[in-house]
Amino acid sequence: MKKRRLLIRTTILAVLLIALCYTLYANFFTSKETVAAGKKAPDFVLQDLQGEKHRLSDYRGRGVFLNFWGTYCKPCEREMPAMQRQYEKYKEQGVDILAVNVDETNFAVRQFVKEYGLTFPVMIDKGSQVQNVYGIDQLPATYLIDKNGTVVDVFLGGLDESKIKEYMDEIKP
Repeated sequence: MKKRRLLIRTTILAVLLIALCYTLYANFFTSKETVAAGKKAPDFVLQDLQGEKHRLSDYRGRGVFLNFWGTYCKPCEREMPAMQRQYEKYKEQGVDILAVNVDETNFAVRQFVKEYGLTFPVMIDKGSQVQNVYGIDQLPATYLIDKNGTVVDVFLGGLDESKIKEYMDEIKP
């Protein structure tokens, strides 16, 4: 009985040690690519709340204000009304907003969209796959993508209306 208990404890300890080593290796020794200005924006396909699919590459020829956000994020909440106002001004000028929620429930996102009257495409990144491809660790994160699909600038943190307007002008085709 003692030998069996010792074997089980040793096995559990070995599994925990392997998990710890893997975690340390993944965090300190693997390179984390992030999407930066001057690079092509990685393509993705996400579904909006109405079930329509949006492929980033389908927006070539237009500027894209790509915003990653969460309903729990106060800076995200503050910038959304300003984004909506600027979207209404710039959508006819060739600039689109794609808002990518990072892995929340459809219910929470729908309530948020309804509360703020958002009319630009809002998608949910289930499993945070797109967030991981872009290397995003903090919200909100905004990527300004030109008509050729190249990232012009990246901004981490909340934006005020004047900065959103400035960025929309910057990516207008």
